[in-house]
Amino acid sequence: MAPELFLAVTLIGACFTFNAYLPQRAFGAMVVPSFFAGWLTSELVGHHFAWQLLATVGFVAAGALERWPGWLGLAITLASWAGLYGLAVRAERASDSVEAALRDDLGEGYRDAIDPALATRIEQPLHPGRRLVPFLLFDPEVRRIGALPYAPEHGARGELDVYVPRSGASRAPVLFQIHGGGWIIGDKRQQGLPLMLQAARAGWVCVAANYRLSPKATFPDHLIDVKRALAWIRQHIAEYGGDPNLVCVTGGSAGGHLSSMLALSANDPEYQPGFEDVDTSVAACVPFYGVYDWTNSTQRQKHGGMESVVERMILKTPLATHRKEWEKSSPLFRVHPGAPPFFVIHGSHDSLASVEEGRLFVERLREVSQAPVCYAEIPGAQHAFEIFHSKRTTHVVRAVERFLGWVVTRERSHRAA
Repeated sequence: MAPELFLAVTLIGACFTFNAYLPQRAFGAMVVPSFFAGWLTSELVGHHFAWQLLATVGFVAAGALERWPGWLGLAITLASWAGLYGLAVRAERASDSVEAALRDDLGEGYRDAIDPALATRIEQPLHPGRRLVPFLLFDPEVRRIGALPYAPEHGARGELDVYVPRSGASRAPVLFQIHGGGWIIGDKRQQGLPLMLQAARAGWVCVAANYRLSPKATFPDHLIDVKRALAWIRQHIAEYGGDPNLVCVTGGSAGGHLSSMLALSANDPEYQPGFEDVDTSVAACVPFYGVYDWTNSTQRQKHGGMESVVERMILKTPLATHRKEWEKSSPLFRVHPGAPPFFVIHGSHDSLASVEEGRLFVERLREVSQAPVCYAEIPGAQHAFEIFHSKRTTHVVRAVERFLGWVVTRERSHRAA
């Protein structure tokens, strides 16, 4: 029995490894399972190797190699380990990808343009154990002030958290994080934490906000809420050591859509009912694996689920009769010359949000924007790759910090002039 069981277990492990290289991106039923399997394998390569090694040692000790199925299982395991090694090498390549993206659009000497004090704090090493225990999403050097109401009438969905250095902050730049979840699920404490914790360690003040969710909420409720959260930042963030006039925004997936919409619809009164006079511009935007075209006008989305979800649960109007409404709710159709600097990040193996659509969004931005537009396509990365600590997450977070450091230095220089 041990040889056959060992063979079955090795096939399962090999399927995880194979899926990380060739995830399902086009056909409905398997897209979500393929995402989860590829995501956890790609970002937790060492952990996958560890469980496969322990399983192999245990089965061999139980006599798995006494018959041919056990030897076949061992061969499959060795091939799977070779594949895992390749995934680890690919994760390391994220460092070159993000650095090349910044150099291409900010210039070869962009690092020299970053304030030396900011640059020094950016390169602080991670605390020991973060990669060994990747879901250890807190930092002893960072303090979280939670559940602050910015829209009290919406209960917990109208609350935000502020992350500050325990050593204190004064006129620090602000990073505003918008969570994802398909505009339907998600919470401010679930996403963006590796970036926020590292930024707070480097002296930033970070804000993560909830917003109303569909199907109860109908777009643009979601965007109005994040703009109200930004209005709260303008009014209150100085109390926590932040600079209300130097706010950058980021977010992943639906948060990538909302952060891009926020950056591209600054001061649009349609999305600021009752607070039309508040400045809702941002200094920069860093969307991760966002959705940029609800209409799928160029057929870049590989599977057709997006239109159905938007029509039934989010916009609640049919595309066929309300195309203009769909377009104005899509960042792809909101690009303009006055857009702030963007650093668009997408995984090459994303199963849920089309990387091809991300490329198109960057092309359109670069055609018209007067500000820099950086684009990093992360080799082998799945959707949501930077939600917890990993080698790839570390490289990308460092690059985002450098981009934001460059933006902050430039903004402060312009003010001084």
